[in-house]
Amino acid sequence: MEPDHSWRVIEQERRSLADLLATLTDEEWELPSLCVGWQIKDVAAHLLLTPQPPGAWRMLAEMVRARGSFNRCVHDVSVRYAERPNAVIVAELRRHAASRTVPALTNYRNLLMDVLVHGQDIAIPLGRTRQMPLDAATASANLVWQKGWPFWARRKLAGLRLVATDVDWTAGAGPEVRGPIAALLLLLTGRTAALPYLTGAQVASLAARLNTATNT
Repeated sequence: MEPDHSWRVIEQERRSLADLLATLTDEEWELPSLCVGWQIKDVAAHLLLTPQPPGAWRMLAEMVRARGSFNRCVHDVSVRYAERPNAVIVAELRRHAASRTVPALTNYRNLLMDVLVHGQDIAIPLGRTRQMPLDAATASANLVWQKGWPFWARRKLAGLRLVATDVDWTAGAGPEVRGPIAALLLLLTGRTAALPYLTGAQVASLAARLNTATNT
């Protein structure tokens, strides 16, 4: 996907997610997300930090505080940001929806994948449906498959051929695991919530493979 189109999708995803969050009760904000150890409000805060990232010195201090663990650092910064009132988080997500700020050490492709997957991390536990744009989901699946850290998808799903049923996308070699591209993207990023939407003789064994996958 071209950068400009990707940014438009990111903006749309941020705005639609803000609309969803605005409908939640206080209790729903506190529910666990699909990310292990993250509540709904923590994931929302994490997405909000993307267009307004902490400065380099603050992140260095946070890394020291997290004893060098990047995942712990990201989690803790998000949790502290989530202490803001829910309405403020919604308002800020809307206000910064069109921002094209790119935090250090990442790029717009990662931001697109992040907002798509984290949108599902929020919606699925709430029993809400969020449709992923097919082209964006396909681009993000390619990205995750090609990269290593933090998901290591090719290693964890080695020996399988992943086949999308709604777009022209495949990856890997071996027995087939088939499903919508959105479900395959969740699988690639370690979400067991993808499993009910997949078919194939190897689906029953996928949960064990994903147990060692990161969920950030």
